[in-house]
Amino acid sequence: MGIISVENTDRLFWLGRYSERVYTTIKLFAESFDSMIDMDELGSLDGFCKKLEIPNIYTSGEDFVARYCFDPEDPNSIYSNLTRAYDNCIVLREEIGSDTISYIQLAMYEMNKARISPSPLIELQRVLDDILAFWGIVDDEIDSENVRNIIKVGKRVERLDLYARLRMSREEMKREVDRLSGRIWRTCLKYRQTYLDDLSQLVEEPRIDYLAIVQKTERLLEGQE
Repeated sequence: MGIISVENTDRLFWLGRYSERVYTTIKLFAESFDSMIDMDELGSLDGFCKKLEIPNIYTSGEDFVARYCFDPEDPNSIYSNLTRAYDNCIVLREEIGSDTISYIQLAMYEMNKARISPSPLIELQRVLDDILAFWGIVDDEIDSENVRNIIKVGKRVERLDLYARLRMSREEMKREVDRLSGRIWRTCLKYRQTYLDDLSQLVEEPRIDYLAIVQKTERLLEGQE
């Protein structure tokens, strides 16, 4: 495979980010679906939106679950992020192949089933399974190491960003920084080594500065913000 255009490099990176964003947020819902419905009563809905830096446009916890999961008109919804992953896939057919795309298509199919289901957790679990299969086939079917690594860097950047916003444990934060550090240098991506070094230091501090991790992560890649 030849040189990847700047535009498709960006799409590969964001394919990794969007697929990870869908995966992590669905896992969050699957693990605490009932409590999310009652989020407004618990007084945590506004806090959740602030952590993810999305506007709190939801009228109740139930409205939040319905719209944040499935509303195609909400640009911050899981559905919208999966749609963006799919749109990137279609343009990247030459780079990633039809078999790879098919698993994101299957995820879209299950997401559409979940939208109309009175008990959507089964379909959402299938979306997770399809995304896991997508990541697996990226390794199995894509010949270009650079293409594979760009997608995986996008995945790691997104996971680190979300984990920092959600205040995950030090062990999980360190693992994601290590995985990102071990992958990013293998790509053609331009990144700020000093920011990567800062991230390694930040997760070792006695008190983790999660906001600083978010800021460094979001500005790590030149031309990819």
